[in-house]
Amino acid sequence: MKRYDYAVIGGGIVGLSTAYHLGKSFPKARILLLEKEGGPAMHQTGRNSGVIHSGIYYKPGSFKAKFAMSGATSMVAFCKEHGIPHAVCGKIIVATKQSELVLLENLYQRGIENGCPVEKMSAERVREIEPHVQCVAGVRVLSTGITSYLEVAKTYLELIQRDGGVVKFGARVIDITSHRDFRIISTPEKAFAAKVVINCAGLHSDRVAQMAGADPGARIVPFRGEYFELVPERRHLVKTLIYPVPNPNFPFLGVHFTRMIDGSVHAGPNAVLALKREGYAKTDFNLRDVYETLAYKGFWKLAGKNLEEGLREIRRSFSKAAFVQSLQRMIPEIAAEDLVPCKSGVRAQALWEDGSLVDDFLIVKQNGDLHVCNAPSPAATASIEIGKSLVRKITQSTQLS
Repeated sequence: MKRYDYAVIGGGIVGLSTAYHLGKSFPKARILLLEKEGGPAMHQTGRNSGVIHSGIYYKPGSFKAKFAMSGATSMVAFCKEHGIPHAVCGKIIVATKQSELVLLENLYQRGIENGCPVEKMSAERVREIEPHVQCVAGVRVLSTGITSYLEVAKTYLELIQRDGGVVKFGARVIDITSHRDFRIISTPEKAFAAKVVINCAGLHSDRVAQMAGADPGARIVPFRGEYFELVPERRHLVKTLIYPVPNPNFPFLGVHFTRMIDGSVHAGPNAVLALKREGYAKTDFNLRDVYETLAYKGFWKLAGKNLEEGLREIRRSFSKAAFVQSLQRMIPEIAAEDLVPCKSGVRAQALWEDGSLVDDFLIVKQNGDLHVCNAPSPAATASIEIGKSLVRKITQSTQLS
């Protein structure tokens, strides 16, 4: 059995960034990355909207706020260095009715506190940038950008392999045990030994943590986000990125418009419970995944406290008219015939047992291993900073022999 110093589980953008930064920090280390799919970034990374987030939404002082701010800068620099298409186009958050102005002001103040470059905008000023938007006021976030995180992930992969790291695709982890000072990581085909395991398994991160004997204290509950795309002849309705004022209890909710790096314009997502952890279609179903969700007290507490919001999201999922109506709050010209379905994504959202969302990145340390058990958006934006942080945590507690 070949032995490695570090084994990273998960070939999404966080796992790839971590393996890359391990190689940079420890050039002589033997580094292994295991990914169950046949290639990199097949799930959350390859199915997101490509936004380089600013950090305006997140609680001041949180990892999300700090990592998004620094991550936006480092991600743009990384894209420039490696020739990855990107644009710092900014985004506009709009209040569409008077009752939202207080929330918009709170968001503006949070942006100031987090150090985001933000500006208040009148409705007239918003229309100078986005002529088709109807609103009463807006906030512009200048540092928001767009890129292709699939291309970023592929670049990380190339750099890992260039630096001598070993990447195994089609390697689903089914067990983790300890033997002396090594961890034995089993897959259906073979087993690997490593001194340190870094779990970046995304939608399955809680299960991998439990395999290794760690208790994250939270459970992954999958939420599917469904998108539509503007037909090419209607793309002119959106120049940059247009967001509604978010619900402060669910800042990841709220359909918005995103001009993608390839010039297409996506609208969405809604957020509905997925009946499979990788359930990208309404009909996708996995008995184990559904059972674990329904048997978890935290899910029922979340559902009970937010029944109205949940029903609204379900309605948007099954009614295109309801989805379009949400978009028309910002751009009244949008019609159902302007939209065609495009690929969906699944958010790996961790829930505490009391039904509250884990609202920050959750990294659990156990027996020298690290488990990234909550890293939804803005994890792609912050992937460089997360990778560096995980390496720092490792160096604080372990030394290569």
